Order: sequence, then C-alpha cells, then structure tokens
Amino acid sequence: MTTAGIVYFVGAGPGDPELLTLKAHALLRRADVVLHDDLVAPEIVAIAQQTAQIVNVGKRCGTKSITQAQINRLMIDAAARGIFVLRLKSGDPGVFGRLAEEISALEAAGIPYEIVPGVTAGIAAAASIGASLTDRRSSSRVVFLTRHRTGQNAIHDTEDWSAIARDDTTLVIYMPGRDLAALRAELLHAGLPPDFPAVIVSRATAPNQREWVTTISALDQAPPVDPPSVLLLGRSLARSLPQSPHQKRFPRSELVSFPR
Repeated sequence: MTTAGIVYFVGAGPGDPELLTLKAHALLRRADVVLHDDLVAPEIVAIAQQTAQIVNVGKRCGTKSITQAQINRLMIDAAARGIFVLRLKSGDPGVFGRLAEEISALEAAGIPYEIVPGVTAGIAAAASIGASLTDRRSSSRVVFLTRHRTGQNAIHDTEDWSAIARDDTTLVIYMPGRDLAALRAELLHAGLPPDFPAVIVSRATAPNQREWVTTISALDQAPPVDPPSVLLLGRSLARSLPQSPHQKRFPRSELVSFPR
C-alpha cells in the first residue's frame, strides 16, 4: 500500500478504542504525522507510533486555536514532501466533520487521499443504550442532522422541521445545543406528538457516558450534559427505554485493552 504523498482520512469512532477498524489501527501505527480532532479519545491518539508528530487541530465549542485553512495547509505541505499523513477525525470522517472542505483543498493541490470510515456517534449512541434506529413496525426512516448552523443546511425553523419530523422517522441530532426548550417547541409545532421518545446521550461509548431518557414534551427539563452529545428521537427507541423521564445508566461491557 503506497503511503508517500497521500493523506488518509481516518474515522476514530465515538471514543471506545475497541470500535476502531483494523485498517484505522494499522494506519495509525504507521503514520508519520497525525492531525487529530480535539474530540478524539487520548487512548486512540496514543496508538500512534512514538516517533509520529501528533498535532491537535481541534476546533471545539466555538474555540478555534487553528483555522480550517491552516489545517488544509498542514496536510498539503506534509503530503507534498512524501510524509505519511493521517487526518484522524472523531466518529466517521464524512459525517459533520468538514471532510468535503478538506477533500476540495487536497484536490486543488493535486494531493491524493483515501477515506477510512469509522463508527459515527449517532449509531454508537443508539447501540450503547441497546436500541435500534429502525423498526419495521414503527420507524422506516432515519435522518441524521445537526443544529449547528452551516450555511443553509442547518435545521433552524418550523418550516424546515415539517419536512422531516414524522412519526415514522428516527431523528439523530448532532450538536443539539443547550436551548432544548426552543427545540421542543419546534418539534411539537411541526407535528410530532408529546410522547415521542427522546434520549440525550453524552460521550457515547466512553467510560463517562451519560444518558437522559425523556419525551419531546419534557425535553426542556433535561439537565445540561457534557459535549459531545447526540439527541435521538424516535418510536424505535421505545422498546429499550423506561416510560418516565430520568437519567439511566445502561449496562456496559468492560473495555479490553487494544493491542499496540
């Protein structure tokens, strides 16, 4: 496998090192430069070889220690010198990770790339609470979206919600924000019933994962949770959840050390 002059976009998954793909693990052990998101678990970054240059290029909660243009330049300059560059992104590289912008920069510079998918946080969150995102009896669609505004693509008003907020749809909302009262009002106004199941999952698959089980009607009563968090809404969740809003600790298997 050729590594010189190429950038690998690698999904680090939601946080549990055991959820890394074998290919991601192998590439991480061989990379000379690792440019990683701030949300990538330290245990995953530590898999890199000791001689690798590790650079945190995270932009989190509005705090930007590095610009997107600078990240692009780091990738391009290193790859142009034949250095094995690994761009390590939390979750899956192609889900709300600005992958398209970085691909465009590499293509403009004539730098080849390869994408190695990872487990995205929404799927991991559902799995961690023992729930299915779909159910032939109730939920035939899944919609992944974000409340974080990105041009014209963010959901931010009732008119937008009405197109996707259906009783037969599971909504997976990344970066739901702290104004859950406004979100509650938007969802109810769009026609979703008050008893529609909802779960907020914070730090999915990490040892400090937390969940808040609720419904749309009580969404505004949920306590603040640590980022990153994902909000799941859908009938398919109901079979795995209690009927009253509360915080719940779901059983989790013990982590097994991942071989270096």
